[in-house]
Amino acid sequence: MGGGGEGASGPELSTDNVKGIVLALLSSGFIGASFIIKKKGLRRAAVASGVRAGVGGYSYLMEPLWWVGMITMIVGEVANFVAYAFAPAVLVTPLGALSIIVSAVLAHFILNERLHALGVLGCVMCIAGSVVIVIHAPQEQEITSVREIWNMATQPAFLLYVASVIVIVFVLVFYFSPLYGQSNVLIYTAICSLMGSLSVMSVKALGTSLKLTFEGTNQLIYPETWFFMLVVATCVLTQMNYLNKALDTFNTAIVSPIYYVMFTTLTILASVIMFKDWSGQSPGSIISEICGLIVVLSGTILLHVTKDYERIPQARSVYAPLSPSLTTRLNGELLKHVEDERTMDEEKALRRQEMY
Repeated sequence: MGGGGEGASGPELSTDNVKGIVLALLSSGFIGASFIIKKKGLRRAAVASGVRAGVGGYSYLMEPLWWVGMITMIVGEVANFVAYAFAPAVLVTPLGALSIIVSAVLAHFILNERLHALGVLGCVMCIAGSVVIVIHAPQEQEITSVREIWNMATQPAFLLYVASVIVIVFVLVFYFSPLYGQSNVLIYTAICSLMGSLSVMSVKALGTSLKLTFEGTNQLIYPETWFFMLVVATCVLTQMNYLNKALDTFNTAIVSPIYYVMFTTLTILASVIMFKDWSGQSPGSIISEICGLIVVLSGTILLHVTKDYERIPQARSVYAPLSPSLTTRLNGELLKHVEDERTMDEEKALRRQEMY
């Protein structure tokens, strides 16, 4: 429990928070770099075999560079998992936006995907918002047993949140998904984001249990630890299934920012309800965190949209006349058309680049 003085306001970071921040930053670096490494591997494999992964090719599995990228991503995900054991989700989750900056900057220099003025502005916004969040972050609670986390997970407020998520997901999966899943990007991304918020809470619980176990207090003897592990597996599998559906149906430039905004917002809401992250903080610190989060989310959207808009000339004529509300409702056919155009352009550029 945080006190009411300066420590609760956030100027002084606890040792656990510092560890969580460092791990989250390392995670962003590894994950951001992995996107570029894997893409280089995919390009090499496509040139060598003549068949792209996007049209069913699997030659990338024989490409060492792709595996380097995959290992780099796994290291980043492990670091992110451990970060949740040390710091609140309110702090760790928004820092994930920094992986987009790493990816955008490396793509500019390595893949020749130009980062334009608005993209640079998006990077600056993500960094500035992250700094504000770090400065005003709540302190991590002292937890000595997985049963403490279980008590938090079974409090009425969080049970109401979980019940609401389950009901909404069931309605989306069994009613809205068959009818509108192929035409409205919000269906699949909402399912991913809602399940993602529960998966992060379970990941934090599981990570804390393992941390305590490694410190000498065995938590594997408690059934609650195994229950959280089951929830993690169920939520992650559901999340990945519908994220793949969203990416397969709609343009990445539409899916990525919507998913990131919804996932981050719902995860922070779940964490505030379950772990009472804001209970010991002053109103000023809470408002500062919310403002920092809004800046990070805005910068992320700007980075995604500008990057895709500048890279695909055809997309300018598609996206330019549309309002944001109409853009999110673009049907799968139109978005696939843009993807096909990009694939053709990338195929030509790819063969030129990899000839060196």
